[in-house]
This record gives sequence, structure tokens and C-alpha cells, in this order.
Amino acid sequence: MMEEENNSTSGATQLFSLFAHPAGHSLSPLMHNTSFQHYQMNAKYLAFDLQPEQLESAVTAMRTFKFGGANLSMPFKHQVIPLLDHITPRAKLLNSVNVIVNHNGELTGDSVDGEGFFKQLANQNVTIVNETMTIFGAGGAGLSIIQAATEQHLKQIFVFKRRNQSFGQVDQQLKQIESQGATQIRLLDYANEAMMIQAIQASTIVVNATNLGMGDYNSQLPAPPGVLQYLTPAQTVCDVIYAPLETKFLAIARQQGCQTFNGLGMLIYQGALSFKQWTHQAMPIEIVKNAIQLQLTESRK
Repeated sequence: MMEEENNSTSGATQLFSLFAHPAGHSLSPLMHNTSFQHYQMNAKYLAFDLQPEQLESAVTAMRTFKFGGANLSMPFKHQVIPLLDHITPRAKLLNSVNVIVNHNGELTGDSVDGEGFFKQLANQNVTIVNETMTIFGAGGAGLSIIQAATEQHLKQIFVFKRRNQSFGQVDQQLKQIESQGATQIRLLDYANEAMMIQAIQASTIVVNATNLGMGDYNSQLPAPPGVLQYLTPAQTVCDVIYAPLETKFLAIARQQGCQTFNGLGMLIYQGALSFKQWTHQAMPIEIVKNAIQLQLTESRK
């Protein structure tokens, strides 16, 4: 990638993008443009708010205009797969892509959300190998964390999901993920509170991968208070949500002495993994964190 003395846009500016709906709230442009500026790279990251029927045209435009890469958010992580030339084994296992790299016109999709989650924990010196984890929710974020957990060599994962029409499909997908490593994965009914208590008591890492605690659900918890009372200071408790920065779930865990992490770290570290694939440079994490904190502070005024 070309470098210039300043970050002005020119005919040689390399473009990167986010394809999402909605896209306006995303912190990804701030993260990546801050990183490009740090390295004085002649590159720009833009967010595009697309309708589902526009995705194919957007991917074609990536090839035409020689975009260096792109990130994808819901609802495009699955929809994009047939439009790509290659996907990585983990993206295939998850049936999901959140980063695309353009290699001379050949587009390769990968899924780095889960790896980003564990990068955050590793950088905070949280012990991961041979530990047990309880996770609430088995949607896109949950599955990516579970898959990455097997690569991080966790011993066992308890997964709680509502017994709805997708329960059987998720069970099969988890069996496939389990077959790729030595981590034991147990899918359990969300309604089984007794099993939730047992799972939490056996776990050192507890994760909310649902949307309970965000937006219209901000007063809700991913598990009943009678279950969460079993959290202890020896545990690390995480939420994939970062707006609000502290959900009710994390507040309860903090009050009980747990080490807590919101979803901002997962967002930043998956961004760092995307940035590394595109530029072969390490994202300046602390500079990016400061830029995000400043923007979040300004937005609350």
C-alpha cells in the first residue's frame, strides 16, 4: 500500500468499506481511518448502508474500484458468501463472513469476531486454555465466540439457547464445531435454570452473546437474578454489547467482584484483525481506544 506524508485523498487512495444496514452508527470508520492516519497511509474507510438487494452490486464495485477489503455486518454475513471467490475454513464452519480481503481481484472471506473476543481477554491476561465457559445465546456472535473457543483450547462450553425452531440446526452446527477440536460443547435449554446454575458454578468465563441489555431490551438480563447470584470474584464476565458500555448484566457481575468486559474490546480487536489482513500492520490499539472514547463521550453530551 502506498504511503504519503499526509492523509489527503488522491487518485491513488485505496478504499476500504463497511457493508451494513444500518451503517451510520458504526465505529469502524473511526477505528480504521484513525489507524490509516497513524501510519500515514493513503487509504480511506467508508461505511455504506445497503439494502439486501444491493449487496451484489456492492461486491462487484469492490472488484471494479479495487477496494482493498471490506467488513460486513448483519444481515450480510451469510448473504455475501456466494459472491466471494474463497472463504476460510472457519468462515465455512460458521457459514458467516465479516471481513473480505481483495487479493488482485480475488475476494476471500473470513470470520474474525470470535478471535477478536479472545484477543481482548488474552491482552488482559485472562486465562483461557483448559478453562470452562458459559455462554448465553447462539446467534452469529455466540457461534463465532464458541468456534474461536475451540481454537483457544477451552476445556468445555455450556451454551444456553431458547428451544425454538432453530434449536436443532444450531445443535448440528455446534456438533460440527466440536468435531474440529478437543473442546466439549453442550447445548442446553434456556429454560433450564438448575442447569444454568451448575454451568456458572463450573465456569471461569461467562458471556452474554444475546441482545438482552441493549436498546429496547436494556432493562433485561440474559439470565435470572437467581442464577447470576452464583457469580464470584474468581470469574470473568463479558458482554458483546457496548452500547450501553455497562449493561445491567455487567453491573451485577461487577458488584459481585467479577472482572468484567463490554463488547468494545471485541469490536476493536476484530477490527485489528481485519486491519492486519488488509495492511500487514498492527492496529494502534491504544490510539484507537482513545479516539473511540472521545467520540462516545462527545455523543453523550
